[in-house]
Amino acid sequence: MADYKSELVGTHPSIQALRKLIERVAKSPARTVLIYGETGTGKGLVARMIHQASARAAREFVDINCAAIPASLLESELFGHERGAFTGAVERKLGLIEAANNGSVFLDEIRELDPPLQTKLLSLLDTQQFRRVGAVKPTTVDVRFIAATNKVLLAEVSAGKFREDLYYRLQVVALNLPALRERGDDVLRLAQYFISKYNVMYKRNITGLAPETEDIFQRYAWPGNVRELENLLERIFILEEDDLILPQHLPARILRSVNASTVARHTEGLPAVPEGSFRDATEAFQRLMLARALDAADGNLQAAATRLGLSRHALRHQMIKLGLGSA
Repeated sequence: MADYKSELVGTHPSIQALRKLIERVAKSPARTVLIYGETGTGKGLVARMIHQASARAAREFVDINCAAIPASLLESELFGHERGAFTGAVERKLGLIEAANNGSVFLDEIRELDPPLQTKLLSLLDTQQFRRVGAVKPTTVDVRFIAATNKVLLAEVSAGKFREDLYYRLQVVALNLPALRERGDDVLRLAQYFISKYNVMYKRNITGLAPETEDIFQRYAWPGNVRELENLLERIFILEEDDLILPQHLPARILRSVNASTVARHTEGLPAVPEGSFRDATEAFQRLMLARALDAADGNLQAAATRLGLSRHALRHQMIKLGLGSA
């Protein structure tokens, strides 16, 4: 069994508090848990951690994305159906909830459930019973439901999109996951964790982030959170050959996002990053990073190269290319 606990990386107080809450919730008899968090914050990971730390760990954990299954099929997927219940139902099918009996069901994007299914879910939570599509007799199950959403469900209730009674039934225990931009230096810890992971997967030996890249990572807002960070690093493993992750390896959108504040704080007179091409944005930021490294090293090329993770020859080549030196 995978150890999902090791994947909740970080030392920020919000993450330390979250670990303790996961353990407490997991060991409780609570049958419903609600997880809030922006897209990419790790709601699925936390749901698996709750299951793995509970007495239900030896049984099934069923992951259902309510937004990924068409509403017309979701009822049958969740509750199953009897033979002949509808055209094409040639045999009885057990639903995902029944398959998770004595285990856990993770309902991601719970707000996407349509009203009839919200009603059926509420009845199941209240009675621990449901009927397969086309069934006469109810089926009894013992399941913990872990629901997740990136929206404030109470606002969905106010808008008439989510049942108020179901909201309060799910809200018994709620966990709020912090956004990556709120976690301070955890972005660097997570980056190193993913670098170690992909070094093994891709048989590479990338040592880490250059100091300038660390600075960018800490300034960037990470709207896609941990998922965006991981996807970015895997892309770099696939496309780049250097053994250190440098600013020029980052997409122009990230460089543009942090460029304005960085330039304002650290430089004067350097060309502004244009809103146009990737090359222009990247070269402007490379020029900024090289200028800062040279300034920090008092013009010593070897010291600046070491700071940037480059050889002295590679630094001179970049300086010539970017108009910071002559051949």
